[in-house]
Amino acid sequence: MPFVTHRGQRIHYTVEGEGPLVVLQHGLFMDAASWKANGVVGALADRHRVACVDSLGHGLSDKPADPALYDQVQRAGDLAAVIDALGEEKAAVFGYSMGAWMAVGLAKHHPQKISALVVGGWDLLNGVPRAPGGPLTFDAFWAFAKATAPGLVDWVTPEIEPAMRACFEALGQLDGAREAVLDGGFPLLLWDGDQDPYHAPMQAFATAENVPFLSSPGGHVPAILAPGQETTAALTAFLDQA
Repeated sequence: MPFVTHRGQRIHYTVEGEGPLVVLQHGLFMDAASWKANGVVGALADRHRVACVDSLGHGLSDKPADPALYDQVQRAGDLAAVIDALGEEKAAVFGYSMGAWMAVGLAKHHPQKISALVVGGWDLLNGVPRAPGGPLTFDAFWAFAKATAPGLVDWVTPEIEPAMRACFEALGQLDGAREAVLDGGFPLLLWDGDQDPYHAPMQAFATAENVPFLSSPGGHVPAILAPGQETTAALTAFLDQA
């Protein structure tokens, strides 16, 4: 069971397949195993070495409560440390939701580690959608998640909840994202479910910047829980072209 230790924290990851390295980073409340459950690992592992990372606070990785440990630069360093531990100079990196925010952080702080980048389920310019009364708070988000997706969050005990709060609140770190993904010198794909609030702004951004955009069926969570064959085929084709 592989782990890498970075800035004193143990980060767990899994590896399947052989070939060029692809690193998959999940979203908030999910874990490395979710990429296998949704079929993405199976679609990629016949021609790639696929590493799925448990973000800090999730899965088998450490779950500290200190908010400073969840800053984007530190989380990006976790991904770089996994790539190093696997003996590679760089990797194709797929991130979804919070994982996309982490992948953008890798592009900001370690662009030399990226051979291709997929930013899925995330508005890299504006971040988390605003609530009707202003910025969305963790408390409101947490209440909504428990009411609408209890199966996704039932593993979060009161002891772990501070780590989830820290993960969520760090998502406001957005500076430099546009330049990082456009000027990194690597192929870029933006991906959102067609019912996701992030879909329209990222499709417009992709059109304006002449960046490929993948639209898949479903809302924010369904698009990653069950991406379907057409979506996984499009992700594989992007890798092949990159």
